[in-house]
Amino acid sequence: MIPPEAPLQAEEHADPPPFDVAALDALIGSSPAGVAVFDTELRYVYVNPALERLNGVPAAAHLGRGVAEVLPDMHVRANVMRQVLADGRPREITTSGQTWVDSVIERRYWRVALHRYEEDGRVRGLIAIAQEVTATQNERDELRRARSYLTLLDNAAVAIGTTLDVETTCQELAEFVVPVMADVAVVEMIPEDNGRPRREPPAGVLRLRRAGVATTPELADSIAQFGGPGADIDYQEDAAVPRCLAADEPVIENLYGDEQLGRSAPTPERVAAYRAVGLHSAVVVPLTARGRPLGALSLLRAGDSPPFTEGLDVVVARTLAGRAAVDVDHAYRYTHEHRVARELQRSLLSEPRGPNPGIEIASLYLPAGAGALVGGDWFDAIPLQGGRHLKVMGDVMGHGVEAAVAMSNYRSMLRIMAEDDQPPHRILERLDKAVEHSGLDRAATCLIAVVDRKEGVCEVASAGHPPPVFIDPGAAGARVARMPVGPPLGTGFGGYRTAVLPCGPGTVLFMYTDGLVERRGEDIDDSIERLTRLTMPVSGRLQDLLGEVVDRFAEGAEDDIAVLVSRSRGY
Repeated sequence: MIPPEAPLQAEEHADPPPFDVAALDALIGSSPAGVAVFDTELRYVYVNPALERLNGVPAAAHLGRGVAEVLPDMHVRANVMRQVLADGRPREITTSGQTWVDSVIERRYWRVALHRYEEDGRVRGLIAIAQEVTATQNERDELRRARSYLTLLDNAAVAIGTTLDVETTCQELAEFVVPVMADVAVVEMIPEDNGRPRREPPAGVLRLRRAGVATTPELADSIAQFGGPGADIDYQEDAAVPRCLAADEPVIENLYGDEQLGRSAPTPERVAAYRAVGLHSAVVVPLTARGRPLGALSLLRAGDSPPFTEGLDVVVARTLAGRAAVDVDHAYRYTHEHRVARELQRSLLSEPRGPNPGIEIASLYLPAGAGALVGGDWFDAIPLQGGRHLKVMGDVMGHGVEAAVAMSNYRSMLRIMAEDDQPPHRILERLDKAVEHSGLDRAATCLIAVVDRKEGVCEVASAGHPPPVFIDPGAAGARVARMPVGPPLGTGFGGYRTAVLPCGPGTVLFMYTDGLVERRGEDIDDSIERLTRLTMPVSGRLQDLLGEVVDRFAEGAEDDIAVLVSRSRGY
């Protein structure tokens, strides 16, 4: 479009002015405020030089036309103008839009005073006095944005990083900034080397893993075509995201032309798709923690949303990305530690081999949950002389890699001491002293049971561990062992004692960690008493017994659960 020209014959388009134009021009022609006079049909009949400059259109090109004809990109409040003509009450309005004057400001604002012009009691038209207030309006908008951003930053601490899961944290970040800061938010991470094989990208291409995406409802379907969380995104070398990560600095792209869109998009083929969605502005900020780049947060705006600026937008985006990067780094470190501890514990909790052909044995290990730290539960089965066999169940205090390593040390020391064929309480005493001398700083509970099939008895000793349970053949319930309990290992107090309990052929020895029975707000003795309801399943299989244990007792567990069951077939 081009600005309107003056009509060849202005008199064909408008009635003669209802006043002395020369006198009016002499009065307000030099006014810095823009002044226009309209007839009763709201057509221009006079424009002063200031308004010519504001509108970028000669005065003659105004005459005989309405505002919408002269300024098609201006938001016209014609209804208010007609009200002033009708009732004569002056009004002030704020109008916005663009004139024909070149401006980098996307939307300009004017404050306009409207007065009805009368002569000899007859309504002759409308006088409008306009003053541009764009700077003031922009300052107000900026202040409103600043306040909303401050509120955003205040809420970030409780909304982002609520878990120790990388994907959840990234999605929380994306959702947090939409729609307050952007119409679309994308979080992409540099893939971690987790030991798993992955497809390498072509040379000169940066491959990131999309970990979080959020959009306004209007753009949800359109943005879905570009890939959601879990998708691999390949970026050309000069795209905005690789440039951001390489420099560890924000990158702003105002995507007004295809060249800018092509530079910001992952691949040139995306340009048409981005244009169809209406994306016009983007800012990319790095996610960096401990000096290491983790990924990038990309914010995009579309449609009528204003473009990003170097000031407040970037400062807030970078602050949020920095906070989220710390949470992501914590999640990565936790995941790595969790994986190491799980692998260590898995290797130590491999299915125990039966001590000899006359012994059946089965085991169960259930972590408290995917988000819980690994515990220090362990069990073992060791053959002894004379057809006897030793079973051990232990639980190191604490969680994490340190607990798993301590558990490994306990298990190794106990295996060495079991070779001397001492009674259970003597093994615990020696282990307690060995722990004290070894420097292990984690106490542990431990239950040792030695089953003598020939004698039909079980010798048991406990270092602060829950008592074993026996399920006799054909019994309507189980019996909990009544036995003395000494202090946990690693305390140096000693004082362990061995109890001798009946355990004939076919009797199931049931050993467990406290995660199976301990519940918040319940006395531990009451919790253990529930195990007396255990009976052998109809199948008689130990594995089926473990299945029933999970169904009946595992729900609501707040700690890891380990169970070891065994029985003798006879001598």
